[in-house]
Amino acid sequence: MFTLRVDAETVARTRFSPSLAAESLAWLKLAADAGRHPVFGDPGPLARASLTHPDVALLLDLLPRTGEVYTPDLLTPQPGTETRHRDLLDEQIARIEATTQDELEEQVFTYTRIHWNRPLPVKARRVAESGTMPRRLAGGLARFWREVLADGWADLHAILERDITHRAKTIAGHGVGAALGALHPTIGWAGDAITLAKPFDGEIDVAGRELVLAPGVLSWPGTSIQVDVPGQVVLGYPAHGIGTGGAAPPGRIAPVVGAARAALLADLETARSTAELATRAGYAPGTVSYHLGALHRAGLVSKVRDGRYVLYQRTPQAMVLLEGA
Repeated sequence: MFTLRVDAETVARTRFSPSLAAESLAWLKLAADAGRHPVFGDPGPLARASLTHPDVALLLDLLPRTGEVYTPDLLTPQPGTETRHRDLLDEQIARIEATTQDELEEQVFTYTRIHWNRPLPVKARRVAESGTMPRRLAGGLARFWREVLADGWADLHAILERDITHRAKTIAGHGVGAALGALHPTIGWAGDAITLAKPFDGEIDVAGRELVLAPGVLSWPGTSIQVDVPGQVVLGYPAHGIGTGGAAPPGRIAPVVGAARAALLADLETARSTAELATRAGYAPGTVSYHLGALHRAGLVSKVRDGRYVLYQRTPQAMVLLEGA
């Protein structure tokens, strides 16, 4: 059991905000482990293709493996107060890049040595020692988000917004304590403490700190706690209603490739040019070209030159994806 001792100031400074960095890392790890989300299924070929970039692979080097529980908090900075999800992520990326060398070494060298049952990968250690790790981690997260999650995030964001609205109603009717006690069956509220059922024991006094409650969809159904950064506490919990029928998930293909890319794939039964696709879909040619590039790298579209034009067509792999949607 892990316990957070709180005071009136902590309760007064409690707020809700999704952590897009934590959501991204949950999806990235699922892709790397060849796993499936219990609700949203396969992370998809775009996620797997993204893992080949060295900065995305560097993120993986700092994520726990089976039997380990520690993730450096610098990878998932406390969410800010922005209302637009893109601004929320930009703020977290900026905080990753601003990590000092002392903070990085404490979490990446010291804490992993304490909590992991293996040494830090040699390549990651060298990058950390070079002083370039914060910039590369920030770039890897931005790249993974842009190529894998950005286009299909609106549906998932709506689930998070519904959860926060649900919690706000609980607070309005019954108080903050009732909301804290109803986050998840493994999270309890004892009047002056929040308890979490975890495979490790511990207690920390977070009196006076701001507490951010972060609902999760791609991290569902897990819970998490961050307390390593001075002054910050982030408690991640599963968003309300997922997997229970209370909130219908988006179509299966949307979290895998994104809504715009799914629409382009559906229109590529016949080989078409970028210009033709842009006209038919109502997107700018540059937008279509960007999405086609990502789909091609993931093996979902093929391309062939026909005179002045490059024609794109979906592959058999894409057909399997569409048929499962």
